[in-house]
Amino acid sequence: MKRRTALKVITLSTLIAATGFTSNAFAADTIKVGILHSLSGTMAISESALEQTALMTIAEINAQGGVMGKQLEPVVVDPASNWPLFAEKARQLLAKDKVDVVFGCWTSVSRKSVLPVFRELNGLLFYPVQYEGEELEKNVFYTGAAPNQQAIPAVDYLLSKDGGEAKRFVLLGTDYVYPRTTNKILRAYLHTKGIQDSDIMEEYTPFGYSDYQTIIAKIKDFSAQGKKTAVVSTINGDSNVPFYKELGNAGLKATDVPVVAFSVGEEELRGVDTKPLVGELAAWNYFMSVKNPENTKFTKMYRDWAKKQKLPNADTAVTNDPMEATYVGIHMWKQAVEKAHSTDVDKVIAAMGGQTFKAPSGFTLEMDPKNHHLHKPVMIGEVKANGQFNVVWKTKAPVKAQPWSPYIVGNDKKKDEPEAN
Repeated sequence: MKRRTALKVITLSTLIAATGFTSNAFAADTIKVGILHSLSGTMAISESALEQTALMTIAEINAQGGVMGKQLEPVVVDPASNWPLFAEKARQLLAKDKVDVVFGCWTSVSRKSVLPVFRELNGLLFYPVQYEGEELEKNVFYTGAAPNQQAIPAVDYLLSKDGGEAKRFVLLGTDYVYPRTTNKILRAYLHTKGIQDSDIMEEYTPFGYSDYQTIIAKIKDFSAQGKKTAVVSTINGDSNVPFYKELGNAGLKATDVPVVAFSVGEEELRGVDTKPLVGELAAWNYFMSVKNPENTKFTKMYRDWAKKQKLPNADTAVTNDPMEATYVGIHMWKQAVEKAHSTDVDKVIAAMGGQTFKAPSGFTLEMDPKNHHLHKPVMIGEVKANGQFNVVWKTKAPVKAQPWSPYIVGNDKKKDEPEAN
């Protein structure tokens, strides 16, 4: 885990020192790219790797000649897992640093915090993490999953014979907009499958929560009442470490009560003894363990980058779903800029629809022509003893995102594309 306590801004000179680039690598006229991720606080466990992925991808593009003959210049800020600070840092990037695009945010509360800034200043944000949907913004491209590309297929798997035919569900999450909205959708979906409210337990904990002993005991009691029970976890950040440690300590195995997580990947499991967690589940659109030439290149590139940057535990560096979404997003933005022959936000937005990219997932992903979301494959993975995931189920092709869930009343009247601000 990498933590930083001070705000950091990588300017041109510090980037040169940090990456070993020579000053000749940068022309006088560069394209500035903002990176807005928490490098300290409760979300640093997840977001630090996205900062490094963005820097790696920018270095890759620069080494190949940049964009329209110009080198990309990253400008990194640390909002420190402080949601109001996300808005301040976004404003700094757009108004003071004059970046042409921003890659950033993990939690929905951080994204919600910066949206008014991007609307006001007509900035462009690429958001790389799964979320609850119920949003379409002209100034945002969503490269993570909507609920129909992660949460709904995960529950379908738990209901299936392969997934254990669960009859009772624990919806466990961190207390903010993503878990609460996702669980609202899942509760409505479970009703359509005949699951009654009496067979649904819903629990929330604050960000940074660490004492899961009582909640694990409640889950054991709930599951002991005669019906096959599964846990759907939307816990975010470093709370996942004590949750999984307590799960192991309590002896609650995947064969007893399977847990499917939406915010736990290879990076988060690096801080956990995964041997007691073998068989637990995660639903994503990419796993490091998938085998194809693009993923071999991607994983090697990141491990080489981690060693070059002397990142903590570089020898065991891993890749995960939001890292892949960051990588895909930056490359798609590059393609759109080159198509538009401009970094002008409105021209880039117009050029983004229909962009495709052969991703490390092994699928060619497409940015939907209208709704600003990627078409993505869905995968279910089982935790292995080495902290990797064995993919036990996946879709045959990418799935189109439904930003407006059909399980929320009134969504059928909403437009499937963002309106101009």
